Amino acid sequence: MLHVTYEAAEDLEPGRLARIDEGRGSVTIKVDKWAPLKSAIRQLNVEMANFLARADWYQLWGKEIASRHNPTAPLRVEYIFMPGAPDGVGMGEGKGEVHVYVDPDQTTAQFAAAANRATQSLLAGGCWFQQYAGEIIDHSPEPMSQV
Repeated sequence: MLHVTYEAAEDLEPGRLARIDEGRGSVTIKVDKWAPLKSAIRQLNVEMANFLARADWYQLWGKEIASRHNPTAPLRVEYIFMPGAPDGVGMGEGKGEVHVYVDPDQTTAQFAAAANRATQSLLAGGCWFQQYAGEIIDHSPEPMSQV
């Protein structure tokens, strides 16, 4: 099952405002808890572009698959400030792209909590997949292991 988690982190390297870590079925997006949200989001846009340039994530859009491997539909996630964004963070999805609308009048911790709720809703749509170590992981529950 896929999990994308946002954290307002206190353990980032000094001077680092955002970091994205990937594992099997998971992405952890950390933003500096003490940084001004506008600064953290600007850096998060840079980190996300770098992450998507090397990650093997896919979006099923109709009959087409968007990914870094598809030059006509590369993946892009952009964080955009929008005062009054619903619930602090709203998301809009198109072919190969996600726009994350962020209310600038919140703390980094509030942003992380709101982004977690919005991301869960986006992933629940079932159109996102990760290839990790040769395995395809989607949003369906993991099969139970037999003991």
